[in-house]
Amino acid sequence: MGNSPLISYTKISPNRNSPRNHAIDTITVHCVVGQLSAEEICGCFESPEARASCNYGIGTDGRICLCVEEGDRSWCSSNSANDNRAITIECASDKEEPYAINRKVYDSLVRLCADICKRNGIKKLLWRGDKSLVGQVDKQNMTVHRWFASKSCPGDYIYSRLGQMADEVNQFLRSGDAGKLPDSGESSGKNGSYPTMPFMVDVLVGDLNYRSKPSMDGDVLGATGKGQFTITEVSGSWGKLKSGAGWIFLGNAAYCRIGGTVPNGQPGGAAPYQVKVTVKNLNVRKGPGTATPAIQNCPAGVYTIVEEANGVGAKKWGKLKSGAGWISLDYAVKV
Repeated sequence: MGNSPLISYTKISPNRNSPRNHAIDTITVHCVVGQLSAEEICGCFESPEARASCNYGIGTDGRICLCVEEGDRSWCSSNSANDNRAITIECASDKEEPYAINRKVYDSLVRLCADICKRNGIKKLLWRGDKSLVGQVDKQNMTVHRWFASKSCPGDYIYSRLGQMADEVNQFLRSGDAGKLPDSGESSGKNGSYPTMPFMVDVLVGDLNYRSKPSMDGDVLGATGKGQFTITEVSGSWGKLKSGAGWIFLGNAAYCRIGGTVPNGQPGGAAPYQVKVTVKNLNVRKGPGTATPAIQNCPAGVYTIVEEANGVGAKKWGKLKSGAGWISLDYAVKV
């Protein structure tokens, strides 16, 4: 079984049952209600009088601590059956609702969960937000403290992101890259080792999220789909899509392959060509995908496409030469 190689501090709490009486098949994320360090989180549970503990804690700087070994049951979720089957994780958070966690904590949480799943044979992290599915790990293998006690834990900030978190953990599991702490992704404003902008990236997965800002804290606006995309700006390990749809994470080679500089700053992909729109009032969207807002409509007619991209809701999207936005090429034919 063992413990995660990601830990940087260990102080074992006396508040535990050894060994746990159930195989690990569940993850329960908690908020610690305070922007505490890894050492301070362990300190919360070092006294027997606390009568509480967790398996892991994540400090406000993203460092991970071990409070109760994985082979033992922590006292964390107000439910013996849950704590015997779950790895419990306390996250440094704000002291008031929605008990938000910062990007470093979130990044470490995703990596830690991926590592836990990989080592314990959990092939996929599943979240439906359905209390009636507790224990039915083939349908849902994440639980929350609020289901077992009159508490708001893990707070609405984490609770509303558990589905997103599960998706990102599953991306790491598919890539085989679980077990490494993430690049901090700080907004350095520098291009680092990336090519001169604009440059191309090949997205290798069908569900790479693009976000509202260059951070895991950014809202998920959609997914790119596989294909080639132009990056016009870099912030840390994030790249801004030329379409303006949002930012994608460039720091995992299993997600993206970095290409070369776009000659003369011209858009990548196919050369400009004309299409005839075959329907009335086709939506023109801000980015390549139905997850982005419709800006206006374009009537049936002939238009010039200067860039192609994959995106949700169509086999292929085309960027209008006018700069108005993107249209679904499912409703257009080349002329």
